[in-house]
Amino acid sequence: MSSSNTLKRKVVIMGSPSVGKTSLTQQYIAPPTYNDNYFPTIESTSHKLVSFDGDEYDCEIIDSAGQDEYTLFPAKYAVGVHGYLLVYSINSRQSFEMVKTVHDKILDYAGVAKVPCVIVGQKSDLSAADRRVSVAEGEALAKKLGASFVESSARDNKNVGKAFEILLQVMQKEYNPKPEKKKSSWWPFSS
Repeated sequence: MSSSNTLKRKVVIMGSPSVGKTSLTQQYIAPPTYNDNYFPTIESTSHKLVSFDGDEYDCEIIDSAGQDEYTLFPAKYAVGVHGYLLVYSINSRQSFEMVKTVHDKILDYAGVAKVPCVIVGQKSDLSAADRRVSVAEGEALAKKLGASFVESSARDNKNVGKAFEILLQVMQKEYNPKPEKKKSSWWPFSS
């Protein structure tokens, strides 16, 4: 079922500080690993072998340090990267607004018009009273940026795998599309 070649994919998870990038990464790499204590991440790199749609992927996942609008954009977050999870917290309007800034920095630095990207609204387990960004706003931003969208909760391990699966699907479409299945037709010989 898997191909003989393992495809390498480099993914960077970016967003404001404290939005849940590390929790998302840890839940994906080795669930259940949610930790209520917040320790700011400098940067960490993880690897995970993933089977998706008949292909094997060796995913290098870079959990970046939190960004703010004044952070210089590190070249390593643009060069050789196949896709991005841009994360905000549904209880932080500032982190939501930061997603477009980070997305624009990626495009500017990489010199491209579009990158495989999933916008992730993290902390969907919070109560409605804590919510500062609606699902509709997240979907609208993703559409505007030409990205996919999902809300997740690392605490509940809800849609964590789905966020990465959507990104794998977007990257697969971009870098190794499946050939379209052609309908077989039979044409009689004519003379």
